[in-house]
Amino acid sequence: MNAEASAAIGIALVNDLREIAGAAARIDAFCAERGIAPETAYAVNLALEELLSNTIAYGYDDERPHRIEVILRLEGAALVVAIVDDGRAFDPTQAPETAAAASPEDDELGGLGLLLVNRMMDGVEYQRRAGCNVTVLTKNTAPETGGDAEAEEPTGC
Repeated sequence: MNAEASAAIGIALVNDLREIAGAAARIDAFCAERGIAPETAYAVNLALEELLSNTIAYGYDDERPHRIEVILRLEGAALVVAIVDDGRAFDPTQAPETAAAASPEDDELGGLGLLLVNRMMDGVEYQRRAGCNVTVLTKNTAPETGGDAEAEEPTGC
């Protein structure tokens, strides 16, 4: 296996909240094997958990299984995570800048969680392609950052 191939993993999930923990464990292992700080892995997993939870809970109009693809790549000094799903169109970069509510029950759907995602990541991009949501998260792994990292094109939806 060459170095380029070992710098990426693909994780396929179905729309079941129980699958998120397994994806998080694989991301933790990927980061640990490459000497990436646990704090960085934690931030990526927290953002990913928020996005996957929202997709699974609110993104589908039926109860059928749907495939969600997560591609994690190490590119230079950045972790790049592409999330592809066939749920309803939803752009997480458009999270409203809401003030903290008095209690979690008072929060609007996705408001604070998406705000957290956008603040914890160094980059969040969204596209709607071929009936799929494609969200790309970037998290720098080094104190000083280089250029922008490009995510590998997802194979499909």
